[in-house]
Amino acid sequence: MPENDRQRAGSLGGEEALIAEFFAPLSDGFPGAYGLKDDCAAIAVPSGHELIVTTDAVIAGVHVLPGDEPGGIAWKALAVNVSDLVAKGAVPLGYVMNLALRDLDRSWLAAFSGGLRNAQTAFGCHLIGGDTDRTPGPLSVSITAFGTVPSGGMVQRTTGRAGDIAFVSGTIGDAALGLALRHDPQLANRAGLDAEACAYLENRLSRPRPPLALGPALRACASSAMDVSDGLMKDFDRLCRASGVGGRLQATLIPLSSPARKAISTEETDLADLMSGGEDYEVLATVSPAKVAQFEDLARAAGIPVTRIGVVTTGPAGAVAIDPAGEIMSFGKLGWDHFLAR
Repeated sequence: MPENDRQRAGSLGGEEALIAEFFAPLSDGFPGAYGLKDDCAAIAVPSGHELIVTTDAVIAGVHVLPGDEPGGIAWKALAVNVSDLVAKGAVPLGYVMNLALRDLDRSWLAAFSGGLRNAQTAFGCHLIGGDTDRTPGPLSVSITAFGTVPSGGMVQRTTGRAGDIAFVSGTIGDAALGLALRHDPQLANRAGLDAEACAYLENRLSRPRPPLALGPALRACASSAMDVSDGLMKDFDRLCRASGVGGRLQATLIPLSSPARKAISTEETDLADLMSGGEDYEVLATVSPAKVAQFEDLARAAGIPVTRIGVVTTGPAGAVAIDPAGEIMSFGKLGWDHFLAR
């Protein structure tokens, strides 16, 4: 939206001014958004491609804590949706956002829209529409994100095959430790975590970075994939059940950061908690043995670390994890569930 148009819109007050000042600039560069002046957007899909759609919400008191920094809330709201697109092998294109606020706080909105700008710049997409509302309840940020893949190229979670090798990107459990530090700051002293380690864990919780560059490797090699959002153990179990196969993870192979290893060594957490903690926003993929070397080469070339963590087996459907002694691990919970969590 041109600057003079934004100034005129601002003179209207209320919702129009809010959109013009804080959100219309985030649509710049996407012609089909029409400067957020219309009720709909137009999405042009490249020839030979399909549109991939996902939606997720962030709600205060459920997904983010009271008092969380607004820029971090915005980043996370977009990142959790981009994470789903990445795991499908899709390239992010644009998103619409429904924002429900208790109050109109300009400084909060400035920080929130700044966080959105940083996130969409990192992820390569634009705001193309949405809605703003007032709510008597908690803050709610609901995003629907769009991406593209070559026609027929979406990597599904239902197509894992017995004999596949299971991979995960990045490291597991850092966000769970970041959340634990939020609730118990003294954990840092007990676990011997310095300021740099704590900042790393906090960033993994509040500003996750889905592995965007892994898309070509997934499209070329993965038989199935999904993002790790509710806990590695739960999500691998979901993938296996959806594919009608079994799965075995090897606990000794799970990739961990240095802070996570230190927290385990001081017995401030254990591997089962990190495998079920959630909010990793990494990619879990299964790859046929014939394509393993190619997958690893493509991931390496893209600068994305991937780790072999287990295998897909014949039934029964579902997954287990094997501890260093060769025994099946026991979990108090496999992962996060909105309706079982307390």
